[in-house]
Order: sequence, then structure tokens, then C-alpha cells
Amino acid sequence: MPKLIKQDTLCSDDWLPARAESDQVPQHHFPTLPQWRAAAGGALRTVQLQPGDVVAELAGALDTLEIIAVDFPVLTDGRGFSYARDLRERGYRGELRATGHFMPDQVHYLRRCGFDAFQPADDSRIEEYLRQSRVFSEQYQASIDQPLPLFRRREAQTR
Repeated sequence: MPKLIKQDTLCSDDWLPARAESDQVPQHHFPTLPQWRAAAGGALRTVQLQPGDVVAELAGALDTLEIIAVDFPVLTDGRGFSYARDLRERGYRGELRATGHFMPDQVHYLRRCGFDAFQPADDSRIEEYLRQSRVFSEQYQASIDQPLPLFRRREAQTR
């Protein structure tokens, strides 16, 4: 079972990365966007986005999707950060999971963009990923996870 960080705790679940080479979605694997699109009547409640996928294709189904996994196939591909922000700004409230190749020190920034679950390709350092997710206790800038900048939050406290 893959290890992941969810709600600031270590856990595991049965979901495995998508297999794009298959027409059918193997059991316990996320479907790719084309596989999800091909499924009849929106029967699939999960999907995995790859770099190059169009987030807007999910716009009409955001209320029905339980998990959206965003794959980081290589360390240098940061499109997933934008995908997460776009999905949250479109109103997605379900689990948004970063999967694949990202560094432990990116977990904090992934969370700021809207991710709430993290499933690194190499889970041998999962404790370090968890530690890095807790490094910062306060942020100055506004973001998906904190829409008000620090000076506005402080201003509101003094009223």
C-alpha cells in the first residue's frame, strides 16, 4: 500500500498511480483524464491529471469527484502547482493529492496552492516530507490556504 500524508498524518491507502497505456482502469488505480472522460455517466469518482491535461474539462464534475490526483512525473515540472490553484479557485473541495516526484521542501508550497494530500514516488523519506509540511507556522502572503495576507489578519485582530 502506498504511503501518503493526509491531514498532517501519515497513512496509507489503496490508490495507485494511473496507467495511461491501458484502455481499462485497473482496480485501485487512478484513471487518467482520457479514461475518466471515456467512462459512462461520470461513474468514476477519482481522476489523475498529467502535465498537459486541461483542468477546465473537470469543471462540470468538481462536485462529484472525491479525489483528484495531480502527477508530478519529473521534479522539474511545476504545472501541478497551477493545476491545484485552478481547481481550488473553480470551487473543488474534495481531496487534492500531489503524486510523483516532488521534494520534501516543496510540500509546504504545494499546500499553499491547494493540495491537502501528498503521495511522493519515493516514500522512504515520508517522515521528512511530513516534517517539511510543518516548517512554517505563519505566512505573509495570501494564497489558496490563507486568502488574507498577514497584515490584514493582524488588522482584523486589533478591531
